[in-house]
Amino acid sequence: MFAVLFEQGSDGRMYLVWLLSGLGWTLSLAFFGWWLAFAVGVLVGIGRTVENRTMAFLARCYVEVFRNIPVLVQMFLWYFVMPELLPTAAGNWVKQLPPPWGAFFPALICLSLYTASRVAEQVRAGLEALPPGQREAAAALGLNQRRAYWLVLVPQALRLIVPSLTSEVMGIYKNTSVALAIGLLELTARARQISEETFQTFAAFGTATIIYLLLALVAYRLMNWIDEKVKIPGAAPPTRRKGWRGLARRTPGEAVS
Repeated sequence: MFAVLFEQGSDGRMYLVWLLSGLGWTLSLAFFGWWLAFAVGVLVGIGRTVENRTMAFLARCYVEVFRNIPVLVQMFLWYFVMPELLPTAAGNWVKQLPPPWGAFFPALICLSLYTASRVAEQVRAGLEALPPGQREAAAALGLNQRRAYWLVLVPQALRLIVPSLTSEVMGIYKNTSVALAIGLLELTARARQISEETFQTFAAFGTATIIYLLLALVAYRLMNWIDEKVKIPGAAPPTRRKGWRGLARRTPGEAVS
């Protein structure tokens, strides 16, 4: 059934090479998109918690706009609408970018800004989860707000939110498939090409599904490893070692460990 992947396509290359080419664009889009999203998300997340009301309002508007518009709609806006809003020379330059860059860069911007809005909420939650004493201690040391955030608050918040960031890392890999709507030949687009050319839909999309699953598992294991390395001692809930039967046999005055 999967033997079709080793047959030659219309361009003389094996269909497996088509999938590997699409995988390369998927990985590039997810990798660079994640780091841009992380950088922007941290800044916006900090903006959600600062005392400056104007900055907090602008950060909240960013999150609400980008998080609540479907990714597909945003993809179309960046690809079709944004070049029309730029100055004529800049807009024409964007339209004349050769493939696949003409689709790659709009997809990269779209996924980065969308994911950044979700990362910002995770950062905000991490900052608000810190005890108030952390801010007071930073002020007692004579740190201004900017230095307090970068030296005391943000490093701790990022260590707290690694588990919740795992879903965002896995999500950006899956959201790259939306880029096929603007012509980027990433993994899903390549699978569709193989399906249309060979009519072997199960083999094409089945292989793509397995690849996406492997990517998600690798991302999960990597983030789990990072979480173990940067975990704040005592921040995680204690592991339950005894079941309900052990609890049921305790006497009323016995402490639960």
